[in-house]
Amino acid sequence: MTTTLRPSGPLQQGDGGARSRRYDVCDNGRPVGAVAISTDEAFGPTAGVLSSLAVDEDRRRRGRGTIAALAAEEVLRGWGCTRVRAEVPAGNDPARRLATALGYTERSRNMAKDLGPDTVPLPAGLTARAMSEEEFADWRQEAVLAYARSWVERGAEPEQARLKSERDHAALLPDGLATEKVRFEVLVRAGEAVGHVWVALREPEPGGPEAGFVFDVEVRAEHRGRGYGRVLMLLAEDVTRAWGADRLGLHVFASNTPALALYESLGYTTTRYNLAKAL
Repeated sequence: MTTTLRPSGPLQQGDGGARSRRYDVCDNGRPVGAVAISTDEAFGPTAGVLSSLAVDEDRRRRGRGTIAALAAEEVLRGWGCTRVRAEVPAGNDPARRLATALGYTERSRNMAKDLGPDTVPLPAGLTARAMSEEEFADWRQEAVLAYARSWVERGAEPEQARLKSERDHAALLPDGLATEKVRFEVLVRAGEAVGHVWVALREPEPGGPEAGFVFDVEVRAEHRGRGYGRVLMLLAEDVTRAWGADRLGLHVFASNTPALALYESLGYTTTRYNLAKAL
């Protein structure tokens, strides 16, 4: 058995060094699967993506997937990539096992919850209000830096992390607080802001129903350990219901075990694992 990759289409190139290409996975020259790779729009041209990998059912369990993945990584190295990431849907245990065997580690995961109709009132002594423009300006300046740092701490190159943070914030908040279908809510106790949540209404799948998504939830350091994070998440659920949506999603870093425990206790389940490795 000789497993190789054979281009099934031309190399696609875009602005800023972006590249992508699809390949057939071949066994002695005969196609038995397919693989797609690209550079990462979020992290820049030195970050790669193993977009998809499939081997025909009757040709699996013979190491072809492993060989194809390693060959795809070699192509990415030739493009100048220093890291590669892959996304694995929850429940696809064979793909997770393959990724683990190849040295990929979980960097983060996406979670979601189906919302019931009942709202939860704020605990006594707490109120919520919209974030002010002044608060937003202070938050955004720090948020761009903090989000980049969080990716560096998890293995991203500093320049890759900076690009992702700047691009994400620019794309998600083009009009600041006035961005359509975006809410920033501030939790207040005794006249003092104790935390905030940023929630937006999105279309997870093209043409599918809209759902809420929490992009940022934070309790100020001096107010942590008092259950305000849970209150902010319940507030985000109520905002989502007010929009007429019945599902709320979020992204969480795998190393943030307190946040993972909170989300799981609130009924959120993992929908996708985000894995990465150095090349």
